Amino acid sequence: MISRIDLRGSLPGDLRSVLPRAELDVEAALAKVRPICDDVRHRGSQAVREYTRDFDGVELESTRVPVAEIHRALASLDPAVRDALEECVRRARIVHRDQRREDVATQVVPGGSVTERWVPVGRVGLYVPGGRAVYPSSVVMNVVPAQEAGVGSLAVTSPPQKEFGGLPHPTILAACALLGVEEVHAAGGAQAIAMFAYGTDECARADLVTGPGNIWVAAAKRLLKGVIGIDSEAGPTEIAVLADATADPVHVAADLISQAEHDTLAAAVLVTDSAELADAVQAELAVQVARTKHTERITEALAGRQSGIVLVDGVDDGLRVVDAYAAEHLEIQTADARAVAARVRNAGAIFIGAHAPVSLGDYLAGSNHVLPTGGCACHSSGLSVQTFLRGIHVVEYDEAALAEATARVVTLAEAEDLPAHGAALKARFGWETPS
Repeated sequence: MISRIDLRGSLPGDLRSVLPRAELDVEAALAKVRPICDDVRHRGSQAVREYTRDFDGVELESTRVPVAEIHRALASLDPAVRDALEECVRRARIVHRDQRREDVATQVVPGGSVTERWVPVGRVGLYVPGGRAVYPSSVVMNVVPAQEAGVGSLAVTSPPQKEFGGLPHPTILAACALLGVEEVHAAGGAQAIAMFAYGTDECARADLVTGPGNIWVAAAKRLLKGVIGIDSEAGPTEIAVLADATADPVHVAADLISQAEHDTLAAAVLVTDSAELADAVQAELAVQVARTKHTERITEALAGRQSGIVLVDGVDDGLRVVDAYAAEHLEIQTADARAVAARVRNAGAIFIGAHAPVSLGDYLAGSNHVLPTGGCACHSSGLSVQTFLRGIHVVEYDEAALAEATARVVTLAEAEDLPAHGAALKARFGWETPS
């Protein structure tokens, strides 16, 4: 069901080349999304509606979901689901509210200061996937940090569903209502990203788009980056578990399965120095997969080239492997797990010990589950309040402070052959300037 990679003896220099990973050809997808995005740019909402008809089989009069439908979805929501979502929101707010940065003023010299102001973007588009699964939790993970950042205008979009009259899934609409979001659009795929990037008569353009999606969403984000800000090009979900002989194979297998459940391309990777644990996990996978709901999907994900068990000589080598892999979700199930976790450099989110499974982070840990995938955790972060803020430097110098700096500015400007830069300072003091 799941392959093994034996790296005992010595680790290769280029670890990333031997580790399991799904192959997603975003570059190839660019050729297909480019005409879609160009069409939306020129024809706006009409183009979005036509692609929705072609790709989703839904005829829309408008992409905009009526506010009454959003509130109706909340009114009919299962009380237990509502309670769980409200707690998800509460915990997410606690964590994300503490992320808000304060402005910092620094006196550089007497009379000269630089203040870094943190200013929210004006408008954001928040993408919530649809398809095999329903993700009201992703509404929470997108909306809460944007609200806590102070974003003034936000819109959610999610693919329309035939079985719900061309609206996004009612649980997604209900989550929007819980959060006070009344601008929701029934649009998915590349056309939804283009809608936010260029704006339509039904949806004003946004400054930033966030949220996970399929390969067409990732390709559209790559194509339109610069036209609109993006969080990341999210790919299929992934979990890596670094475990030693102290780990419980029942827990490890269950956690691998929990992420494989998302998609046939989902990645599940165990890194361990215990062959006995590897054997026990494989045996548990056979037992647990057979009795889960999505057996076929999980089996395909675990058998794919993106999943595997990696054997190493010790926890130190295991840390080198998981840092090279840079997982979206990384569990540490070892002796002294907290100390081991403190040594990890590359991961979207780290889950310490037997009682912090990734599934907790998906819903109720308070952390954000919109995280970098495909090895991007070596340079990118998950969604947070900071995603929606921009740092602006505010420079204030008085006359004396500027006079003190002028000679050195002129020297550096002339060293770069940009004499007009220096002249801009000279002009303030009547110094000689070039004719």
